[in-house]
Amino acid sequence: MLDQRIKLAKQALVGLIEQIPNNLTGIERLNFISQLLARQPEDVHHQLRQAVECLLVAMQSKEASDLDFGSIGSNGMVWFRVYGSKSPVPEIDTLSLDETDILLLNLLAPKAHEELWNNRQLEFSYELISPGGRQRFRSAVYLDLNHLAINFRRINPEVRPFQALGLHRNVSRLLSLEFESRGLILITGITGSGKSTTLDTIIDANNHHSDGHIVIISDPLEYIHVSRKCLVRHREVGRDVRSFKDGTIQALRQDPDIIVIGEMRDPDTIATVLEAADSGHKVFATLHTSSSVESVDRILGESPPLEQMRIRERLANVLTCVISQKLIPGRDRKLVLAKEVMVANVSVRAAIRNNHTDEIYQIIQQCGSEGMITMEQDLARLFKSRIISYDEALNNANNKKRFEDVVRYDRQSA
Repeated sequence: MLDQRIKLAKQALVGLIEQIPNNLTGIERLNFISQLLARQPEDVHHQLRQAVECLLVAMQSKEASDLDFGSIGSNGMVWFRVYGSKSPVPEIDTLSLDETDILLLNLLAPKAHEELWNNRQLEFSYELISPGGRQRFRSAVYLDLNHLAINFRRINPEVRPFQALGLHRNVSRLLSLEFESRGLILITGITGSGKSTTLDTIIDANNHHSDGHIVIISDPLEYIHVSRKCLVRHREVGRDVRSFKDGTIQALRQDPDIIVIGEMRDPDTIATVLEAADSGHKVFATLHTSSSVESVDRILGESPPLEQMRIRERLANVLTCVISQKLIPGRDRKLVLAKEVMVANVSVRAAIRNNHTDEIYQIIQQCGSEGMITMEQDLARLFKSRIISYDEALNNANNKKRFEDVVRYDRQSA
């Protein structure tokens, strides 16, 4: 079925490619393809979409988290990331540069083409409707050597159980609107570390167990939550609201109990998020940082020098918890969640106020009874439980010497 759909699409692609002048390159060539597609009947658009959607179906069947194709870097091949490893799929026909340019432009609404030309990248959500149900994807199309490439990331159709996060009871209460109605909770990690999945799990738990109003601001929107005990609003940056900063400010006028910011990308958004948390709301946000200390330093570092003292005081007041995470290949090659958890207790708040963030790691290390754990401690736990190998644990440690010290201490204590 996959080959048949792609072959049908290739028949349509041949006729389109023949109409593209050979002397056009770069944006001019892509713009010509855009205008060419605008003149095509709906059945051609449908054939081209079906070819891409067949790739998405194949991605699901292989349990791939990501799909990439397009431009020179892909070498004409479709690439899947399965359990952390990205490799080409040889059984899928190769695609030429013009073929992938046409297929990708066909996915976008005509008005989105102009935004792509201006920014050289466009992020959007894509929904596949099939007999098996609905599947959403986070997508990013971008220019690579004058041609288009794309990444699709599969969004889990079901939220993982809250218990699967393996959090201490004290931390679970801090994340719940039912027990803590205010404060800033950060979910951090590098791209592909599962931040959005963890955030959706926490939102889902609140949606099922607390009465309230949740406003989610994301770019793009991934999992769509059905209102249960909470009224849940979804606002996509670029479609429903202009920016994360605007969405956060507007949310304060919408009677929220929980505000969820998909990403704190810039100083203005960070300042607005701190203000929202300081106003008495429960705020969840993500950061591209790999540890609790790095997260605190990043927030402080993004503020202007003259604002440092005020931001440090505000952060110390509103910060509740930081969960920094990684996804690591286990012994069975499936991905395993490793996490660092910091609770903003009296000692952590004092370290932030006094600009002694270098003390925070030791506080986390010594406060396991409060639910805190360093990344190195959690990696050592996973290694000791034979869930991950020693090499994987060491490779993913933020500080390899500290990890080795934890393992050595555990062996001496055993």
